Amino acid sequence: MAFEWPDIDRKSLKMFTGRNPPWNELAKDCVCFANARGGTILIGIENKAKEPPEGQIIPKDLLGKIHKRVGELTVNVTVALTLKTTDSGAQYIELKIPRSYAPASTTDGRYYLRISDECKPLLGDEIQRLLNERSTQPWETRTSLQIPRGHADQVKLAIFAKGIRESERVKLSVKEKSEPELLDHYSMTEGPWLTNMGVLCIGRQADRARLGTAPVIQFIKYDERGQKVNKLIWDENDLTPMELVEAVWREVPDFREQYELPDGLFRHYLPLYDEVVVRELLVNALVHRPYTQGGGHLFESASRSFGDRQSWFASPGGHPPQYFARHLSPQ
Repeated sequence: MAFEWPDIDRKSLKMFTGRNPPWNELAKDCVCFANARGGTILIGIENKAKEPPEGQIIPKDLLGKIHKRVGELTVNVTVALTLKTTDSGAQYIELKIPRSYAPASTTDGRYYLRISDECKPLLGDEIQRLLNERSTQPWETRTSLQIPRGHADQVKLAIFAKGIRESERVKLSVKEKSEPELLDHYSMTEGPWLTNMGVLCIGRQADRARLGTAPVIQFIKYDERGQKVNKLIWDENDLTPMELVEAVWREVPDFREQYELPDGLFRHYLPLYDEVVVRELLVNALVHRPYTQGGGHLFESASRSFGDRQSWFASPGGHPPQYFARHLSPQ
């Protein structure tokens, strides 16, 4: 193993298995590489060493933790992690960071650039120069993972195409397109590759997990004393955003609750939550998040005194990508 070129860095495994892993420092290094020409961080190989320590074993959950924390602490940074094993059986993590199409930063608004073998902060005019140099290609149309279009999940693709063809809001000329033509029309493919949007909406679970920014949804319920009484999480990258909307509406038990209204000898039951409103809130939460940044979505339901209830949705981000907004709710 020879890793002597400047686009590779090394970090000791001990740094990430202690009580306070240096997540902010790792995020800064990833931003540095993303703003330069990309690079690789080898976790589990000591500085200036060529091999990991003999007998070293990587904790099973560490790759997931690194993927999650880098996504939560950076913007416009994509990472791919691979568990590597040497001929002697020692393990280490290869963390690859491709060059970013848009300026990469930490979530607290700091910009860095890899210069030679050092990570330098960018200030003032340097940040503007970085902004001017980067492509304006939107996130959803990029093909950074280089996943062949033939690797789409065929079941999800069929469901997507069926939804488009049954929609009353789609033109007849679009409905008549073949599945490959639909993917090109909605920018889910670019040449031989799936775009980021394609991976998110019709990709396989493993590929969606590689995006690092696929949505996570949490449902949290509190009682009248503010104590948490229920929590549901959708974070396995198995579902597309469209499927997440369906899953949350179907699986949150509170959405089945009803009001009882007396009417003489009869009783009328009205749903506590309006399905149309809930779906609209979920769609808004999903399309308004930045898909260049990791982190989850949150739905909270809190019971108050006198039986009143307050519920709210929270999601990071601003305006939705133009393609994603129409993909999520073709109906």
